[in-house]
Amino acid sequence: MVRLEDAVVARYEYKGHRFEILVDPNVIDDIKSGKITNVVDHMVIDEVFKDAHKGDRASEEVIKEVFGTTDVNEVARKIILNGQVQLTTEQRRKMLEEKKKRIVMEIARNAINPQTGAPHPPQRIELAMEEAKVHIDPLKSVEEQIPIVLKALKPLIPIRFEKIKIAVKVSGDMYGKIYGDISKMGVILKEEWQSDGSWIGLVEIPAGMQGDFLDMLNKKTHGNVQTRIIRK
Repeated sequence: MVRLEDAVVARYEYKGHRFEILVDPNVIDDIKSGKITNVVDHMVIDEVFKDAHKGDRASEEVIKEVFGTTDVNEVARKIILNGQVQLTTEQRRKMLEEKKKRIVMEIARNAINPQTGAPHPPQRIELAMEEAKVHIDPLKSVEEQIPIVLKALKPLIPIRFEKIKIAVKVSGDMYGKIYGDISKMGVILKEEWQSDGSWIGLVEIPAGMQGDFLDMLNKKTHGNVQTRIIRK
């Protein structure tokens, strides 16, 4: 459950009926994307109101008529999916800043300058977003907004999403030190053990992560690693 002072009202209106719940605004994205299915865990109270501020509960008969169920969790999920979330000015500001930061970092991880093949620094992406006057919606997911942001950025900076393939070779004793990190940062497309006990893997990663990926390998292996970018 969430504290009352940290919650917001999510409201859905249908044919003159109003339904409200008190919910944590920080989980709206995850509820909409399906990552969170137990909405009640993130509500102040497992009740559906017709006026949350007055504490007036909606009748079960009306809830059943509109939503086809009286299950609070399912009704709450539908209210969030189909209704509106009432944020305070401060909540909107904080969520907007956080959403913008996540969008910038996601673009920086996945995008490159196709003219140079190098990733764009987050600061450059953020400045271009400001110049393009990109509108960020604090209640829409990062994934939903990235295509819109990219479209706005393209007239200002050369940019595209791309993945690269890197061949990695390490000795057998280094394999265990890097395998987990490689799996988190990319996808291992092929791997095989050599007769000398070394491991070779072909890894696909977002192009913007190339520097971080190579830094990780060098740090974990103390430089005892061979890498090669596989060109198409």
